Amino acid sequence: MTETILDFDVVIIGSGAGGGTVAKELAPLVRDGCRIALLEWGGRFRGEDNTRDELGMADKYYFDGGGFQTRGMDLTLAFAKALGGSTTVYTGTSIKAPREVLEAWAVPGVTAEDLEPRFQKYILENNVHLNDRAELNENNLLFEAACRRLGWRVEQFPVNTRGCEGLATCNLGCSNLAKQGTAAVQIPLAESRGVEVFTFCRADRIEDHDVVADVIPPTHGLEASRLAPGRYRFRAGRIVLAGGAVNSPALLMRSFGEAWHPALGRYFTCHPAMILAGVHPRPVHGASGHPKSFYCDEFMRSQGFLLETCMYFPFTLAKSLTGFGADVDDLMSRFDHLQLILSLAIDHAEARNRITLDARGEPVVDYHFSEPVLDALVSSVRASAKLLFEAGAEKVHAPGSGRFYLHRGDRDQVDRLVTRSRFKPGQVTLSAAHLMGGCRMGEDPALAVTGPRGRVHGRDHLYVADASLFPDSVGINPYLTIMALADRVAEGIREDMGRRA
Repeated sequence: MTETILDFDVVIIGSGAGGGTVAKELAPLVRDGCRIALLEWGGRFRGEDNTRDELGMADKYYFDGGGFQTRGMDLTLAFAKALGGSTTVYTGTSIKAPREVLEAWAVPGVTAEDLEPRFQKYILENNVHLNDRAELNENNLLFEAACRRLGWRVEQFPVNTRGCEGLATCNLGCSNLAKQGTAAVQIPLAESRGVEVFTFCRADRIEDHDVVADVIPPTHGLEASRLAPGRYRFRAGRIVLAGGAVNSPALLMRSFGEAWHPALGRYFTCHPAMILAGVHPRPVHGASGHPKSFYCDEFMRSQGFLLETCMYFPFTLAKSLTGFGADVDDLMSRFDHLQLILSLAIDHAEARNRITLDARGEPVVDYHFSEPVLDALVSSVRASAKLLFEAGAEKVHAPGSGRFYLHRGDRDQVDRLVTRSRFKPGQVTLSAAHLMGGCRMGEDPALAVTGPRGRVHGRDHLYVADASLFPDSVGINPYLTIMALADRVAEGIREDMGRRA
């Protein structure tokens, strides 16, 4: 196949929270003659491309339409391919990594003191703030009030929106581009300073200092790449991988072999998650307003789970229920009466949970539920049911109870009715939020793929700058932490190049 050769000083693969941040931080080097390319597998979305059509938007934005399955087919992963990566399809929640998490990671230099000014930089850049209470819908306010009556700690999410119109379809893109992710903030800044962005450009492999990539025709009516379809060889002095926790390890494996680094692809982790629904006797109208305003971390340290407000539209909600038939029809017919909660288990990294490749070189995720994670999920169902009943729900969809609904008369029996023996992956619908690990950072090459600043062990010109760097779960929404670590990576690249910001 004929290849077109393009020369750059830095090539960044992926444009999400990691890649977009690195592009913006390195952009000032362009004025000194440095050529920087940002490669993105997906397309560039405009406001009018985000139609809020649930099935259509899932197909536009997500790998496998948001239905990427682990090898065991008992966990669904959703991650995006678009300019801006998954920052285009999350709710904008922006939380700093807790000090105790960073201390447990024990990566030299990755401390609360080092990351705090970086957090503050992106909090300011991305307009992170608390929504006014007048903007909060009843789905969120019911959650907050019930937590307070139960004596559980509840906090409001800071969000990175500007001009939010409360359309609530955040997970399907934003039709008025209110979310201040990398597609809205960092990438436009990088482009204005001379960084060259190539959409619909899939990196296939790395060969020494070259990135071999295919530019594909545009899909879904999106704007075409600035390059004609074909195979390209991007020659680069420095290469930065920011394709995410699934695709960055897979790209390294295709390039250098699965056994290239002992830790490569290993220690993948995530937040296994469930949607719990309570049916109220009156309309709740949770489908307008920002969908995610509060979280409860009362049980995070003692039982290993978080509860969050959420709102998912009919297709996503229906496929997330555990059951079928008349019960599902009944719940979905009362959509405007529903209060929804997202429960997330805090999973810790294990070497057996990993990314591998299939015969075609495509990523496969091997994930095994640990007993602590399953216990945390069962406990989260119990807590969610109690919260929903406290909020006024007349019946609650509670997987692990052996029936589709628990009713108000069951509220004092929740702990007895929701049991571990009735909670089985593959029978209970589970999805994964916040994919992390696979190129973990650390000083020991036997246990880590990169050093503390993201440079790959044994490859002085190769870096990683996304959530695959995490040595363990961050325990909260990771996007602000990804940006802070990517800021460190960019700083290290500038130092390695002998350049100042």
